[in-house]
Amino acid sequence: MTDLQRLRGVVEGWRGRRIVVVGDLVADEHVVGRPLAIAREAPVLVLEHVQREVLPGGATNPAANARAMGAEVLVCGVVGDDAAGSALCEALKRRGVDTSGVVVDASRPTTTKTRIWAGGAQQQVQQMMLRLDRVERRPVGEQVTRALVEKVMEALEDADALMLSDYENGVIHPALIEASLGPALANGKTVTVDAHGDLFRFRGATLFTPNQPEAEATLGRRLGSRQELEAGGAELRERLGARAVLVTRGQEGMSLFQAGAGAVHVPAHTAPAADPTGAGDTVAAAFTLAVCAGASLEDAALLANVAASVVVARVGTAVASDADLLAALEGG
Repeated sequence: MTDLQRLRGVVEGWRGRRIVVVGDLVADEHVVGRPLAIAREAPVLVLEHVQREVLPGGATNPAANARAMGAEVLVCGVVGDDAAGSALCEALKRRGVDTSGVVVDASRPTTTKTRIWAGGAQQQVQQMMLRLDRVERRPVGEQVTRALVEKVMEALEDADALMLSDYENGVIHPALIEASLGPALANGKTVTVDAHGDLFRFRGATLFTPNQPEAEATLGRRLGSRQELEAGGAELRERLGARAVLVTRGQEGMSLFQAGAGAVHVPAHTAPAADPTGAGDTVAAAFTLAVCAGASLEDAALLANVAASVVVARVGTAVASDADLLAALEGG
């Protein structure tokens, strides 16, 4: 069997896998305007509104990616009782993501990241002019946490994997980690952590997909040289008690650390990089699905790398479908 045939088999094998994604739900709002003039009252560009779109961000981005790759996905998290929360849930439903695990909390707004783009119908290339974030970082309340735990426990009964996506917006806190991580592992589920902040909060999870700065922050030191990276990655995996840690390194590709083997460095897949937004979420989704489908960790890392190359070639929060991956593999 050729490498391509083997990797195609993995992609085809993960279709229909059931994934539960828990974390901070973010509405990625994109507003596009056509440049008109310079404002009279200040030296800023005046844009004529062309379009507005709300895309899945935060934990909903790995959920949307996993769904686009062919998985059955349920997302658990919190939105506010507002227009942004409704638009985000509608965007997920249109993509086929199950939103029955979403809890509405009227006491907090939906986290929203608004990107203002200059472009329009006559300009294929768009330029981001401004990003405005509305973020609520308070930990969700006890009642909301209980509701989330109930939804997670119910969803995990027939799931293949649990993904914990922490953007430090208040949903992933100790009570929810304790109530979901242990039971998932005890029931033989693959648990993937893609998190900002201290990774040791999730000790014992199956897979971790930090970027290099996140790995460095958890270890408390820089991993500047290849030797420092390999020593730090091996230490991180051991201290986390994980099956594997996949460190994403931007244009330098990825580095895989697993028990009983040396580091595996995967060069970035050839593709023009237009926008790195959300690439880590795509990596987490593809890596998780490949492992659930029985792939070796090396093949899972390779597929995650190819998936990342698809989304960084697109502007904004994008997804890589299973068809995208197969086309990228066949294209070399």
